[in-house]
Amino acid sequence: MKLHHLQGYIQSVYLAEYPEKLLLLDGCSRADISMLKQFIQGELKRPLSDLKVLVVTHMHPDHAGAAHKLKAITGCKIVTSNVSGHWYSGVEGKLMHMTDILLAKWVAHRLKKPNRVITYPRKLKADMCLGEGEYLPGFDDWRVLETQGHTDRDLSLHHIPTDRIYVADLMVKVKGHYIPPFPVFYPNRYRASLEKIRLLNPASLALAHGGEVSPSQAEYDHLVSLAPRKPTTHLRSLKAMLKKQIKKIF
Repeated sequence: MKLHHLQGYIQSVYLAEYPEKLLLLDGCSRADISMLKQFIQGELKRPLSDLKVLVVTHMHPDHAGAAHKLKAITGCKIVTSNVSGHWYSGVEGKLMHMTDILLAKWVAHRLKKPNRVITYPRKLKADMCLGEGEYLPGFDDWRVLETQGHTDRDLSLHHIPTDRIYVADLMVKVKGHYIPPFPVFYPNRYRASLEKIRLLNPASLALAHGGEVSPSQAEYDHLVSLAPRKPTTHLRSLKAMLKKQIKKIF
């Protein structure tokens, strides 16, 4: 297995290459589709049909945005977490979906990326739902880990032979420091997920935002100290901002 680390629109993209097949570790952004097509066909000289499995670790725009279109193009199977229901369900879910797309566009602007269409369906049509300890279909060297907290359905992927784990958004590396992601809907689950990864003590971690890293125990400790004790969500952030503005006025 050769793991290719590609620079996506606003996140790292990890493509695992095997002699007869390809595995995409996350559903990417809709803006990443042309880059992936060029890499597979141009750089690897492989047909797009070699992409057999695509994992959606959670439903944010840079992790699920390309899933359905890539399946239509390549015929790959979509794998996601074994959690019932849709993350963006109901009226609140619709609003959160739009907010997450706007946040992704804001990140792209901060990174000085050109404006791209990144809209995507808020409901995922997966071919298979997997839980803790199960192995990816056709790729039994990759084991699924449940690392919830950022959302209610976050997955990480452990490549057993090389002892590296793709943790998606479990942590973010900014200016050389590890910080929790935004949002964190389930702080207790988030802290438990950090501890799970720490105890596994893998050779390296692959981050969606920060590349491949090997945090020290001191860096884990610092990250845990930063982990929120209460949910940090869109609605709570908006309420805090409005409260601050009202205090300024009155």
